[in-house]
Amino acid sequence: MARVHLKLNATATDIWLTVISTDFPDAEFRILSSHPVDDGMVAIDEITMLDGNAIARRYDDAPEVRSSEVIHSDVGMVQIQYVAEVPELYEVLSATGTLPRFPVSIRDEWLSIELTASLEQLGEFTTELAAADIPYQIVSLTQSYDSNGLLTERQREVITEAVERGYYDSPRGCTLIELAETFEVNQSAASGVLHRAEGRIIKEFIS
Repeated sequence: MARVHLKLNATATDIWLTVISTDFPDAEFRILSSHPVDDGMVAIDEITMLDGNAIARRYDDAPEVRSSEVIHSDVGMVQIQYVAEVPELYEVLSATGTLPRFPVSIRDEWLSIELTASLEQLGEFTTELAAADIPYQIVSLTQSYDSNGLLTERQREVITEAVERGYYDSPRGCTLIELAETFEVNQSAASGVLHRAEGRIIKEFIS
């Protein structure tokens, strides 16, 4: 699986919140949660700005918003729960299986999202963005893997013990002989298990 942090030019999307964000460029809009319902999508936004009442009025006036309610307010911050139309971008995310991790933020025309999906799913999503002429930037991309399939159970057991006892520290916290005695094998057998495990880890890292 891969994790990618993207910034999209929200003005090229159908996200109605973009219009409000451009009118309040100093405010940060954080979508804390959202999920589809029968008549649209329920979401909770947290907006950081001085005049929360002005923002609340804009939510009320937005034609895409069917209902809205201020559920919390504090100095410089307001949280609004609302029901609105489902944006096309959400449907693209859903269709490609790349739903975002919350919170999603919008600030001064840019939508910042973090996705976790396979590289194939992410490729489908970026292809859809390009087809829709939505400019985007990849801020970061990291890939993880299932380490359970990298080592055998024996290799994992021995190398975990070696790490925990400081075999790879400098100076070493234990010797190969002491490690072998822990598993009741000779030094050559312990060395062989470690060597094969280290080789797999190094090859995976390089690849």
